[in-house]
Amino acid sequence: MNDITLGQVVLIVLLVLLAIFVVSVLFRSIRIVPQATAGVVERLGKYHKTLQPGLNLLVPFIDRMRPLLDMREQVVSFPPQPVITEDNLVVSIDTVVYFQVTDARAATYEIANYLGAVEQLTTTTLRNVVGGLNLEEALTSRDNINAQLRVVLDEATGKWGIRVGRVELKAIDPPLSIQDSMEKQMRAERDRRAQILTAEGTKQAAILEAEGSRQAAILSAEGDAKAAVLRAEGEAQAITTVFGAIHAGNPDAPLLAYQYLQTLPKIAEGEASKLWIIPSELTESLKSIAAGFVGGGAGAAATKDPGAR
Repeated sequence: MNDITLGQVVLIVLLVLLAIFVVSVLFRSIRIVPQATAGVVERLGKYHKTLQPGLNLLVPFIDRMRPLLDMREQVVSFPPQPVITEDNLVVSIDTVVYFQVTDARAATYEIANYLGAVEQLTTTTLRNVVGGLNLEEALTSRDNINAQLRVVLDEATGKWGIRVGRVELKAIDPPLSIQDSMEKQMRAERDRRAQILTAEGTKQAAILEAEGSRQAAILSAEGDAKAAVLRAEGEAQAITTVFGAIHAGNPDAPLLAYQYLQTLPKIAEGEASKLWIIPSELTESLKSIAAGFVGGGAGAAATKDPGAR
């Protein structure tokens, strides 16, 4: 009875060990690769294949899978790097690199640490590119520097199974002394622009004011000219009307003399009238009026006393 019990125990132990072995084999045979990742499989120490996302089967104890690689685009910000420009000024430059692993095999076997390699390559390339520019060009040519860095990095990292999408310069910080000088220069430039704008505004205001005065003078002169023309036309029409009325009435010399006498007070109203010119027709008309009055008086006397002779 004891021997049977011992055999059963041994059998149970063997079954348990077999179950553990089977589970271990299954665990080592089945690999689930998440999305956006890739796994490199080595068979007996040699590259065998690259696992794609999903369920994958391996040969236990023969195949070994390396750590998974992230196949998404990655953004890495590197610490500020001191760079010497062409005019011997040290500037601190922060860079950001956007890259993506496109070949898991190359990223595993062609380079030991692709992230560190990208950082060092970025620093070296940045120093080469910015070293050929002066400070002003480096500050104003960020797009050009970014393009050059991307081309160089993409070409160098292509054999590592890495594609560099973008390289951005976050900041370019010149020395403090240069920053003070630049601030003074920018302040002076702003003051100069403000003075120019003020002068331009004053100039435009003066031009507009002069133009307005000129237009006003032109309009006033045109108004005076039109008024003078209208007055002259009115006086001409009045003279024509009076002349026509006089000739139509066939006036005699006494009537003309009477009109002259009515006009004299109006001539005397002017303060500048110091000298009067009496036409000869007026004197002749006055003689006719006087003769008329004298003749009229004598006739009346004769009528009143005919026998006085």
